Amino acid sequence: MPDDYLQRPPNPGQARVLKIGAWLVTVLVLVLVALMRKVNFDLPGGQRLDFLPPIHAALNSLAAIFLVLAVVMIKRKNIVAHQRFINAAMVCSALFLLCYVAYHFTTPETKFGGTGAIKVVYLILLVSHIVLAAVSLPFILLTYIYAYTNHFVDHQRMAKWVFPVWLYVAVTGPICYLMLRPYY
Repeated sequence: MPDDYLQRPPNPGQARVLKIGAWLVTVLVLVLVALMRKVNFDLPGGQRLDFLPPIHAALNSLAAIFLVLAVVMIKRKNIVAHQRFINAAMVCSALFLLCYVAYHFTTPETKFGGTGAIKVVYLILLVSHIVLAAVSLPFILLTYIYAYTNHFVDHQRMAKWVFPVWLYVAVTGPICYLMLRPYY
């Protein structure tokens, strides 16, 4: 990436359009997530997507790793590597979301079978994961848009808050999967 990248002026028109897109994507995703337990589609030929949960966990794990590497790279002032790792985390999170929605629209829900304290721990992790994933989505997109449109002050300001929440969501997803795995 050339050094002039940081010197380019912010692009408010592009940012405005992308922000609208981010909010539309957020609403669409939240509607899909709300519907996925109420609507069920049968796949042709009796095909099943029950192989996806470990892929969900792997994609979330990769997103977490890429997020940590992105922070390491920006602290080292390696903007190109930072951008690449953030792009990789975005791709992993987007693929996760697509697979997750497809899985839950086509596969019956798996219930956690544990009891007592472990069930409480699971439910706390699961509820916090779901709530923070929903709340963080538009802010992840906005933080990305601020960097993409050269609004670096806004990007840095938001990234300080968005990064730990996104990382928490990316880490707790695989933990919830591992806790639920015996019941699939």
